[in-house]
Amino acid sequence: MPKNLHDDGACGCNRRQMVRSLSAGSLLLPGILQMLLADDLRAAAVDYSSVTPRTPPLPAKAKRVIFLYMPGGVSHMDSFDPKPELVKAGEEKRKSPGGREYVRPLWNFHPNAKCGTEVSDLFPHIRDVMDEVCLIRSMHGDHNDHFQATLGIHTGSVTVARPSIGSWVSYGLGTVNQNLPSFVVLAPQLPYAGAQVWSSDFLPGVHSGTRLVAGAEPIPDLTRRSATAHLQDMELGLLARFNRKHQQARPADPALDARIKTFETAYGMQKEMPDALDLSKETDATLKLYGLERGSSQGFAWQCLVARRLAERGVRFIELIDVGASNNWDAHGDMRTHEPLAKNVDQAIAGLIRDLKSRGMLDDTLVVWTTEFGRTPTADSPKGRSHYNKAFSSWLAGGGIKPGIVHGKTDELAANIVENGVHVHDFHATILNRLGFDHTKLTFRYAGRDFRLTDVAGNVIEKILV
Repeated sequence: MPKNLHDDGACGCNRRQMVRSLSAGSLLLPGILQMLLADDLRAAAVDYSSVTPRTPPLPAKAKRVIFLYMPGGVSHMDSFDPKPELVKAGEEKRKSPGGREYVRPLWNFHPNAKCGTEVSDLFPHIRDVMDEVCLIRSMHGDHNDHFQATLGIHTGSVTVARPSIGSWVSYGLGTVNQNLPSFVVLAPQLPYAGAQVWSSDFLPGVHSGTRLVAGAEPIPDLTRRSATAHLQDMELGLLARFNRKHQQARPADPALDARIKTFETAYGMQKEMPDALDLSKETDATLKLYGLERGSSQGFAWQCLVARRLAERGVRFIELIDVGASNNWDAHGDMRTHEPLAKNVDQAIAGLIRDLKSRGMLDDTLVVWTTEFGRTPTADSPKGRSHYNKAFSSWLAGGGIKPGIVHGKTDELAANIVENGVHVHDFHATILNRLGFDHTKLTFRYAGRDFRLTDVAGNVIEKILV
């Protein structure tokens, strides 16, 4: 028997094979299983329940992710996927094989950047920075309802609760700044599926997203309540002592461990988060770039600028959600509702891309823009479109992604993918790859099996990598 049960080479077999070989009536098996369990618990305490910085196993192009999520289903044929034939079909009032009339896109498409990528008039500012963007026009997912599709684009699963992609990144990389969370979410309202969108689920709770809400108090109760800093230190020291004593009798309680670490992170945030959220020292030129009025702490422009400041301070995964589970991009009744929503985010997103590039941060920051699904080329009402998971558009920029290209293609009516389809699992696998992870090996053992963000599927989109 090898001295170290973790040593695969000591006897030419791994731990699992050894357990199998002893399982047929061996009296040693209970003791061996107890040893393995103890080893796993010790490993979990050291590796999984902390946000100390970790080096990824593969060469990484990106150090962090800024994830821009537009809830409700942005229409691909009205934004990033031009279809002249669909315009013609709508004007001629043609019907699909299912008997529904085609709806013409309401906005014209133009190429503004050197790369020639066409983007509609919904996003004129983003159109100007397409030289930095890899546009994927062949995304597809597994569900046609908001709740399930939102879970899918965030967790890889449309059926059951799973950890968010931000939690997986936190679990894999930790954070370089112990005074800030590794995963932060800026969301004015709850999206479909609520806080499950940024939940760590079965991963240690320390990897859950910390939500910021624009306004006077982005994080509730962050301000010190004690009369002096010295008094607070004494109070927290006493609390920590009682917590650790309580924990000694419960060494394998992950919820308790996560709660203690959350208190520690909150204490650190008292020192660093106010500075991260203080935009007073930003120049007029920077505020203008984002379209943000000085003194304002509202809107998507505020979210984007705060995201850049958090990225500078070592936060690994920052998600921005523009609206909630209502009054969003879900345009069943009238496609014109896309217009004010696009205006709210367009300049701010383009400003973020430009700002990151000017500071030398775009090279190692992966910016992701996505929605949960697209919309039908046919009418759901006289002026609206329905949900459509068979095809939609997403894009990536920076962080080791080829700039100024288009990947994938839909047919002339934007109904079916005809070239280089990209499933949500492929999308996630590629994001993890740029961060230095093989998506098949970033796993966590839970309920008797190894789970991963991409479940049992997914391929890295090699063609879009630098």
